[in-house]
Amino acid sequence: MNKEQDQKLYRFLSEYVSDHKKQLFEEVLQQRTRYITAVLEDIYQPQNASAVMRSCDGTGIQDIHVIENYNEFTVSESVTVGADKWLTVHNYNAPGSTNTEACFKALKKRGYTIYATTPHEDDVTIDQLPLDEPVALVFGAELKGLSDYALQHADRFVRIPMYGFSESFNISVSAAICLYELRKRLEESDIKWELSEDERQQLRLEWTRASVRESERLERYFFDNYP
Repeated sequence: MNKEQDQKLYRFLSEYVSDHKKQLFEEVLQQRTRYITAVLEDIYQPQNASAVMRSCDGTGIQDIHVIENYNEFTVSESVTVGADKWLTVHNYNAPGSTNTEACFKALKKRGYTIYATTPHEDDVTIDQLPLDEPVALVFGAELKGLSDYALQHADRFVRIPMYGFSESFNISVSAAICLYELRKRLEESDIKWELSEDERQQLRLEWTRASVRESERLERYFFDNYP
């Protein structure tokens, strides 16, 4: 569909959405950003992966990139509490491929600086991480951590300062801390982090689809009767 068709379809479907929900969409869209994104590499614990998705939604991070080299990504709805349906999830799961490489190439093409989160490399702490370019934070599995490819091809490393005997936080806690810290600093800056109007319009349509019961049937009706 082109932009004009998208707008017509949105107006049609939005008739089935309450004014309160549409107003909520507008309020959330004002706070959404793609300047920061989260990347999950081979996370096999559904609870942890889902908790990261919920943290993304709560901090206004729109995109999450999911790499599946060995482990299939699954969502725990009891943890996300519906947060996953408001996010844009990019999946990298081609059989027999180095999906981390595909993800990193896509991120670099979009202008992201890739930061591998690890306690084993001394580069920058999360409060020191530069925000002069869009940031992609890469999180690995609980025990195994990030792959050799991710560690070797990330632009830089970032860690959370620790003050006890534990080497690191649980991945879901680490993601929440990192995303909250960067989001707070982003709002305090003069960086243009907001979505474009075209991006907002696309999300309005996607969120409306996710909110309307039997949206696929209504969409077929729309295109059959309003070509």
